Amino acid sequence: MKLGIERLVENTQLAKNWGRCAFLGNQASLTPDFKPAWTLLHEILEERLVAFFGPQHGFHATVQDNMIETGHNAGPYGLPVYSLYSETREPKDDMLENVDTIVVDLQITGCRVYTFKYTIAACLRAAKRLGKTVVILDRPNPLGGTHIEGRCLDLKAKSFVGEFEIPMRHGMTTAEATQYFNRSINAKVEIVKLEGWTGKEYWSDLYKHWVLTSPNLPSIDSVYVYPATVMLEGTNISEGRGTGLPFQFVGAPYIKDAEAYAKRIQHYIKSDAVFLRPAEFQPTSQKWAGEVCRGVHIHVIDAKRIETFPLGLAVMRAAMDLGGDAFQWQQPGYEYNYSDLPIDLILGELGAHKKLEAGLDIRDPFWSTGLTDYAQRLSEVMIYPRKVLNGPW
Repeated sequence: MKLGIERLVENTQLAKNWGRCAFLGNQASLTPDFKPAWTLLHEILEERLVAFFGPQHGFHATVQDNMIETGHNAGPYGLPVYSLYSETREPKDDMLENVDTIVVDLQITGCRVYTFKYTIAACLRAAKRLGKTVVILDRPNPLGGTHIEGRCLDLKAKSFVGEFEIPMRHGMTTAEATQYFNRSINAKVEIVKLEGWTGKEYWSDLYKHWVLTSPNLPSIDSVYVYPATVMLEGTNISEGRGTGLPFQFVGAPYIKDAEAYAKRIQHYIKSDAVFLRPAEFQPTSQKWAGEVCRGVHIHVIDAKRIETFPLGLAVMRAAMDLGGDAFQWQQPGYEYNYSDLPIDLILGELGAHKKLEAGLDIRDPFWSTGLTDYAQRLSEVMIYPRKVLNGPW
């Protein structure tokens, strides 16, 4: 398989009419042999590369989560790096004054709440407003493109972790997500497609290495379970930040019996696609910093059979069962929304947390609301034809 950046290197004439370019990417914008996309782009464009944009966590992916903003600074070749997770999340007019084309090479994770794709949407809006072009150097979805999961976002729960009606696990590549968003924006977009991607391939089928796209996704296994354990950002359960296994360690001090917790989660998911190893860990930062948490280490056994949405619900339900009143929802103040519970923004429906409190089954149709209609919309922007399924599988 070839990435969009690899195909551009093979055919540099694709960039002939791009004019002056700004590059949106980060330190994970690499070829399979670890060549930075911005270096290759500079070799192709030379003086036509005039600026860089960085998404959440910064151009070098050094900054932590949730409203920790990055500043504007100097980048490679002495060119400016403008942060799109700062006082602005959309390129300002003066940032694009000397730019004709925004070239994007961003690795998304396949999960609705991961913000990089909304930064692309912001670039689309700026491009539409100012008459610029957006070029997408496509990258595969690391979770494959044949499975979708979780209820579609209700736009009443719109935030920077959910701007469009897509499910938690959306099944799109970077370019397909761009086309999906651009249906309502109508910016000028060019796509340099993947070669040889069918949608059946997960990251591990394609590559030996994963380069962290953000500080807390250091391994491909963390990416495989991220759509499940990111839900814990809306709770007082540690999602493993401040440990060596973020999004794979989950737990809290108020869970007194790690083995009972593992068994309780398994009771709900009834799956051997992951192994829930009882574990203790002590975060060095963020939730429960300096305290011993009891919980589980989620080991990926078969990534292609993980039902991430039920898994995430089960992790929370088990903590509610065993933790009692000690289990709490995080209060508002999440990704620039100061009025709604973070868990509802993550689940995509205001009041969704009440369904969990009421004991709604983790595979109830409520949790799949809108998937059939979404699959139809996805088919309309699909670049790589394939059949899309929603679980169980």
